Amino acid sequence: MSIPALGLGTFRLQGQVVIDSVRNGLEAGYRAIDTAQIYGNEAEVGAAIAASGVPRSELFITTKIWIDNLSRDKLIPSLKDSLARLRTDYVDLLLIHWPSPGGAVPVQEFMTALAQARELGLTRQIGVSNFTVELMQQAIDAVGAEAIATNQIELHPYLQNRKVVEFARGHGIHITSYMTLAYGKVLGDPVIEKIAALHGATPAQVVLAWAMKLGYAVIPSSTRRANLDSNLKARDLQLSDEDMAQIATLERNGRLTSPEGLAPVWD
Repeated sequence: MSIPALGLGTFRLQGQVVIDSVRNGLEAGYRAIDTAQIYGNEAEVGAAIAASGVPRSELFITTKIWIDNLSRDKLIPSLKDSLARLRTDYVDLLLIHWPSPGGAVPVQEFMTALAQARELGLTRQIGVSNFTVELMQQAIDAVGAEAIATNQIELHPYLQNRKVVEFARGHGIHITSYMTLAYGKVLGDPVIEKIAALHGATPAQVVLAWAMKLGYAVIPSSTRRANLDSNLKARDLQLSDEDMAQIATLERNGRLTSPEGLAPVWD
């Protein structure tokens, strides 16, 4: 089961804002929705999905296990709570949101519990998020590379994360890019703006098309219907090899997400 190339993110969206965003996204044609336990919006996402009338079989729902729920005795019960909030019997993809700080819960323990959740039919696929090469190797040792659908990582033109990407690809693990637009920081880049003008596209469409052409899934969020519609059009934008080469030069190790006490030692 493949991961949709373009989904709708819900990070930092709360209450009626996230309900409206998901409703508008589903009306626009999105069918993949990404949330997480720590976002505090699973119930609202579930309500918006239920009200949309879109059949569950057409949707691809992702949620993520928070660090407080990584232990063997907590992971599956916390997932069942998430499913209740999301008003569904299963998610399509379940991720470990962040590795356990300081290794308090061993990778072997939470990956095994994650695999058990899949065996119980509570999720179709499993994966990880914010995992380094070393942590991915530990996850592979625990459950096998073929069991790990994706590693969802911060990845944008200013942080291309090539070491992690290369390792993941070498083991058949898909990459999902979050913060693909770098909080909008890359949208004013002269290289991006020039390519956008060349194609009659928006800078956001260029960056999303760049990531998808590299084979990554993307999950941009927006509270504006116009942006939701515009982002979808990135699927039809064909960038040239020259465009891709120019964007490749923008790498500057510009990491934006590295919470103290939570982030691992990055590659």
